[in-house]
Amino acid sequence: MSPLPRRLRHHLAACLLLASACWLVMPPAAAQTPPPVAGAATAAALTAQIDAHIEQPRFSAASWGISVVSLDSGRTLYAYHANQLLQPASTAKLFTAALSLSTLGADYRISTRLLASGRLHDGRLDGPLILYGMGDPTLGTTSSADWADQLATQLATRGVRLIHGDLIADDCYFTGPSFGTGWEAGDLQSWFAVPSSALSVQENTVDITVSPATTAGFPAGLNFDPDDARPPLLGQIITTLPRTPGDINLYRAPGTGTLYAFGSMPARTPPQHFKLAMLDPALQAGQQLRQALARRGIRVSGKLQVIHWPQDDASLLAHTDTLGEVFSPPLLDILQRGLKRSQNLYLQNLLLSVGAHEQANDPSPAPGFTNTESYGIKALQQWLPQVGIPSSSSLIGEGTGLSRRDLVTPDALVHLLSYLAAQPYATALREALPIAGVDGTLIGRMRQTAAENNVHAKTGSMTYVHCMAGYVTTATGERLAFAIMLNNYEPATDEPHASRDLDAIAVLLANYRGRN
Repeated sequence: MSPLPRRLRHHLAACLLLASACWLVMPPAAAQTPPPVAGAATAAALTAQIDAHIEQPRFSAASWGISVVSLDSGRTLYAYHANQLLQPASTAKLFTAALSLSTLGADYRISTRLLASGRLHDGRLDGPLILYGMGDPTLGTTSSADWADQLATQLATRGVRLIHGDLIADDCYFTGPSFGTGWEAGDLQSWFAVPSSALSVQENTVDITVSPATTAGFPAGLNFDPDDARPPLLGQIITTLPRTPGDINLYRAPGTGTLYAFGSMPARTPPQHFKLAMLDPALQAGQQLRQALARRGIRVSGKLQVIHWPQDDASLLAHTDTLGEVFSPPLLDILQRGLKRSQNLYLQNLLLSVGAHEQANDPSPAPGFTNTESYGIKALQQWLPQVGIPSSSSLIGEGTGLSRRDLVTPDALVHLLSYLAAQPYATALREALPIAGVDGTLIGRMRQTAAENNVHAKTGSMTYVHCMAGYVTTATGERLAFAIMLNNYEPATDEPHASRDLDAIAVLLANYRGRN
């Protein structure tokens, strides 16, 4: 299967898994060095430059929205449909970042706990041992690969040698579906739309490696990592003669667990790598903990159980004590990991963490059921006017920008960026954004221009949606906040990738020689 745009949504979107690295690899045109651009000396000249770019005939059916404001003077340097609601894609993550920092704090750490209510005597714990997740999206990644061994060691230090009961993996801390409001069903098997879980592990993805057989006519091999997260598998990919076209197809119907593999792969070609959304992250976490307990000589007499919402764990958690605990990195570090790569799990889990915090501190909850995500969105809508952003200019229903229901104005994004630039953590958050030509989703963009290592911005892209919002310093040292949003646009095959059109405007801002 050839690489596709990160969130391609046509009629085959539900059938194909995207290559694991394709979000980072821009089309060749995006990495080409653009021709030098003369810096405008006045705001009027800058306006003329930007207008000339966005008024090209190829954009006649598209929708632009742009806002540029000086952080030094507060003056609006450029605006075009700045109050128009547009789809933000992943630039919506900036709202989740700001809300989580305001509500939870930059140093907030997310706990994962071992709980038990039974009596411990002579190394035997009577009753179940509960692995209780509270939304850490980094569990099982490089910085916490040994999380299960840490918990098992803490338990062994307490003298536990036998769990006389079941091991229960509980992810009910987040209530509601495991996907965000407005996420499309066809995306849910893909690595960028993994289930949000209070007990997440290894970013809730399964790595798949497809390798051809040595001889044509034989099935290609499919290897899964972690292997015990392998889904039920039907079908096969046949190895064909060398130098013949390949056609790898991996399909999982929405709401089902079986993965269908079909198509072909030429012999003597390198292995192909894909990522699949994990079916049950809590189950995988429970399996990893059970293995870690065995390594520490702790036996579990019962079976592994998993509890998901809408199951009720209130009676299970009553009168429990904490026997072990590991913590996530500080929230600001989680944001850096999530914003650089535009990692949806990280930001959705942070929105849900805000929602769980608000739910726990709600003195008068409304009658009926309100899920954790709704609490988080309610907190966002209440917070926006407090920082001067009308709630009507930011219609966001989840934490990532993956939903096409999300709508934001360029002015709202720039106002948010201006607010963030005035906070104590402003420098750290600015460094957490992708940097042009340096890292994250901007690593291959704006190189050898005045924007390289200058523009710090969150990108956002899905089919027909192309956005970028962040900070840039002009040629005269003026600090700007900007939002560039292009909707309803798909370039023709002989036209530059849409990211280059956004970059061209950012470069104009970096080259600007005027003063306000």
